[in-house]
Parts: sequence; structure tokens; C-alpha cells
Amino acid sequence: MSIWSRIADALAALRSGESLSTVFDRLRTPPEKSVGFTIAVIALGAKMAKADGQVTRDEVAAFREIFTIAPKDEAQAGRLFNLARQDVAGYEEYAKRVAAMFRDDMDPLCDLMEGLFHIAMADGVYHDGEDAYLQNVAEIFGFDEAKFKAIRARFVPDAERDPYDVLGVTPDTPMDDIRKAWRNAVRATHPDQMIARGVPEEAVKLAEARLIAVNNAWETIVGQAR
Repeated sequence: MSIWSRIADALAALRSGESLSTVFDRLRTPPEKSVGFTIAVIALGAKMAKADGQVTRDEVAAFREIFTIAPKDEAQAGRLFNLARQDVAGYEEYAKRVAAMFRDDMDPLCDLMEGLFHIAMADGVYHDGEDAYLQNVAEIFGFDEAKFKAIRARFVPDAERDPYDVLGVTPDTPMDDIRKAWRNAVRATHPDQMIARGVPEEAVKLAEARLIAVNNAWETIVGQAR
């Protein structure tokens, strides 16, 4: 059974009247954790696509870019996105459920936030409504302001970029520790690591922007130290 069929089953349970908490409680362990992660991207991404007042084809296409979708599953994935967009449940409830699912590991939540930023930037404009939406989701996930800004800087062209923030260090951190932080970030971005923490194989593209950002940050810091 493909992940899209399993997601359809979970969303069918929601439509039949089961609560979000009941459905997500069934998705707490691998491999079903990847279903919960994907539902969160679908639901939060679809609802965020309306944050600027309209849903564009670019934003729907961006959702498809995040996931590697087999041709036989494309129609199902598109229906799921549209269903989530029309769902009456508030996005805060989805954010709270996925935060609880990954409460012991912040990395999948970072992966999810990066997917949402990818959708937000699909039309080439970062709207105030999208920024407010993403800041609220980040707060629900337990991100501090520095972490949110670091993720935003990877996607929003005019966002402030601090290479130390990207690596989670400060200018006073010893170079050996900065190197260790960089290596840890690269390791956490490996597809095998992502899949192990619940990100579906179809969504490992989420790591591309992070890998570019952490490598650029390391190169910038090394260049400044010379």
C-alpha cells in the first residue's frame, strides 16, 4: 500500500468523525509516523496557501515538488491537498498534534517548517500573512525566535542571514565546536537520518535547502576566520 493510500485512510477517518487526537495517536510510531508527517505538510501547507488571500497554481505545484509522487499517485495526492484546504479544522490543531508526535525530536519539525517555507515562496513573494502564519506555527512547535529566523533566512531572499545562526552557534564559539555543529547538521540532513526520524522517503527533498544553507554558512565562517 502506497503512502498516499495510507494517508487517504487516515483522512477518511477524520471525515467520518474521528478526532485529530485519535487519528494522530495511531500515527506515533514508524512507519505510520511518516503518514502523520505527510498529513501535517498537506494540512498546514494547504491552509498556509490561503494565508495571502488566495491559492495559486504555483503553491499547489510547490507541494508536489516537496514530495516525489509516482504518476499513479498524482491524482490522489492532489485530491488530498484540496481536501485539507477545505477542512474545517483549524491549522493550530494540526500543528499541536504534529508537535506532540515529534516532541522528543525537533529535527522533523524543522523539516516540516522548511516544506512550508518552500510552499510560501512558490509565487516568489513572502506575504505578511504567510509570515504571521509561519511564526505562529513555529511557536506551537516550540521554536525560539533565533531558530525561526535561521529557517526563514534559507528561503526568503531579503531575510537577514547570519551564518552562526544557521549552525546554531555564536561568533564566540570555538572553531572546533563550530566545525562539529556543521558536521552534525550535515549528518542530520542525510536521507537515511531523515527517514529514520519519520520523514517519508517521498519527502527527502526537504533537506536540499538546509544542506546548501549549512554548507554556505560553514564556508562563510571559515572565510571570515582566514
